Parts: sequence; C-alpha cells; structure tokens
Amino acid sequence: MGETPPDGRAGGGAATGACPARPAGTGAAGPQRRTRRPTARLRGWGGVAAMAVACVLTAALTLLPLRQAQQHAGGADGTGPGTAQAQRAAAATCSHPEASLRPSPADGPTIDAIKKKKYLVVGIDQSSYRWGYRDPNKIDNSDPEGFDIDLVHEIAEQILGDPDAVQYRAVPTSQRVAAIQRGDVDMVVRTMTITCERAEDVAFSTAYFETGQQIVAPKSSGITGYNATLKGKRVCSADGSTALSELRKKSFGADISIQVPNQLDCLVRLQLGEADAVVTDSALAAGQAAQDPTIEIKGDPFTEEYYGVAMKKGADDLVRRVNHILDDYRRSGWRASYDKWLRDDLGETSGPPAPRYTT
Repeated sequence: MGETPPDGRAGGGAATGACPARPAGTGAAGPQRRTRRPTARLRGWGGVAAMAVACVLTAALTLLPLRQAQQHAGGADGTGPGTAQAQRAAAATCSHPEASLRPSPADGPTIDAIKKKKYLVVGIDQSSYRWGYRDPNKIDNSDPEGFDIDLVHEIAEQILGDPDAVQYRAVPTSQRVAAIQRGDVDMVVRTMTITCERAEDVAFSTAYFETGQQIVAPKSSGITGYNATLKGKRVCSADGSTALSELRKKSFGADISIQVPNQLDCLVRLQLGEADAVVTDSALAAGQAAQDPTIEIKGDPFTEEYYGVAMKKGADDLVRRVNHILDDYRRSGWRASYDKWLRDDLGETSGPPAPRYTT
C-alpha cells in the first residue's frame, strides 16, 4: 500500500439500504474525518435499532473497508487443546488482568511503523449506541462516533499529531483477538473487557472504563435479573463475549444457544420476539434500553469488569505509549466524553478507574 492512507470506507457486502454508508467527502486521499457538531439523540425503534433491522441477520454488521489494511507480521491463532489448557492454567494465577505496563512517551519499532504509514488502523464496533456507531440520522456524514471513538481520536492525535489519522475496521466481537494477532489492526478499541484468558493472546492497556454484566429484557417480562427467573428462557449474547462466558459457567437453565456476531443483533432478536433476554455489559445494556422504551435492565451487575485498549503481544512501546496517553486523558478528556455520550443513560460517575501497573 505504501504510505497512501485508506479511505476508511465500510463496504464489502450486500448490506445496503438502511445500513450506514461511507460519509460523503472521504476518499483515497486520506482517512476518515471527524465532523464536530451536535449529535442527534436516537430514541426507540426509529433510531439505531431500526437501522439494524435492515442490516442484522445478514453479515450482522461485520462491515469491512474496501481498501485492505496493511498486513503486519501475524502470529498463530492460539487455538487448540494445548493452548486452551495453558490459558486456563495462566488464568488460574491471574488476579489483576487490568494491570499493564508502566507508561512511557518514548517511540519504538511499533510506533515507528505507525508513523511511517501515517495513520492508525483501529478495530471498532459500528453498532454500539453511544460507544462506537454510525448515526443513520446524519445523511451527509456517517463517520463513527461515540465514547470509544473519542478515545481513538485522542490516541491518534497524541501519536501522529492528527486526531483524524485513522482507518476504521469494523470487527465483530468474536474476531477482536484474531484481528490483532493477524496484524489486521494496530489496536482494538471496542468495549473490550480485559480478562485473564484474553491477556494470554493480546496485550492490554490500563483500564479506561469499569462495567459489569447485566440482563436486558422487556419491561413486561417476569425476568428479574441474573437468577432462576431465566430458567427456560431464550437468552442472547454475542459470540466471543464475556456475557457468553458467564452464561456458560451458570445459565440458570436458560437456553443460551442464541449467539450473534455483535451485541446490537441481540437487541433486534429481542424486539423480534426471537429472544427473551439479553446479557451484555451494563454500559451497553444502558444504550440498548435507551433505544427502546419497552425494554429495561433487570437486576444488578453480576460481574466486575474493565475495558482496555487491546494491542499485539510484544508491542510494548505501543502499550506504554497508550498508557501514557490514558494517564493524561483521565485528567483532561475522559469526563467530557463521558458527559457527552454516557451520562444520560448511566448517570453521574466518580470518574475513570485508576490505572494498575505490573511490577
């Protein structure tokens, strides 16, 4: 590809019509550009969920840019019984997966490669309301936006001096780790929970958000939370998600066979009557409830989790730089982004989680 940045366009499939299109004014001359203007509030079936009905059940919003990202040297997928056994053993001794390398502003080989190509390739979600999504109400500009996207812009600005020097790649939940290992992306910023198992395959930054798993169900449902009221109910979760892992540990007799590529697909299954409940992160659950007034969060969070930026194993210079950026972002930009995107649904917050570092 040389040094010509891609256009960041999402396409490569039959998903058309109501599905988000590439914003006007972007092309091969550069990566996607932000438009700084007020964000329209999406509510009910006429918002993001309505758009999803036309897109879901196809490739489940797993849109990829037409122009392929530059391929880095990839590693093994890390699959197989031997690897799984080693991961379980490592996880058993892992007490604080959110602990990361100490921050540093220094460059290194990974950052040098990013600077040479002049843009970041970032795996994101484009269907998580207020986290990473394309606003279908914006006819002339459907750039990704949300809380995660604000962080992407901050990282790009601090490393490259341009908040818009980014190519986005829409990555389904189950492919986040693989996309990093193959070198398809430089990092994933996609409501990705830091876990001991995942930390065996990818490197994480320090935590930038605290969350937990919760149940979403119709207000009229007899389901009251993550408990025995799930027995016999059809519960949807995203493939490769923490929600699915928790359900496999304890399902309370629920049918957990409904597994979809992205969490928004679960909302649509719920609205179509194909699922009775959804398990997802509390932060995402609040966004789902905001889109449909007929559903609500049931019960309290039943896990304690942290989101982190995921990067390739061995890219220590990039991990340390991102941690350095997060140190400043927690003080200067995090709360403004939270107030813009999340406060209406999640309420007031004491702030981001404090960083934890490895010794």
